[in-house]
Amino acid sequence: MKTLRMMATMMAGSASAAYAAAGTPEGETGILTYFFIGFFALIVVSQLIPAMILFFGLIKGLFSKEAKTTVNKS
Repeated sequence: MKTLRMMATMMAGSASAAYAAAGTPEGETGILTYFFIGFFALIVVSQLIPAMILFFGLIKGLFSKEAKTTVNKS
């Protein structure tokens, strides 16, 4: 009886490793992978919009002809 219980435990323990190896075939990605990559691409693109606004504002400020003057209130 003890041997049978040990054999059943070993068989159940080795079956979980076989299930862990199952998945998509090599070279094939699932839909969740595309959602994951798309989500981070959306974050990068949404961060590019404010960066471009700041960059063009910097360029416009560097090449503008008007010099801004400050007024001292003394």
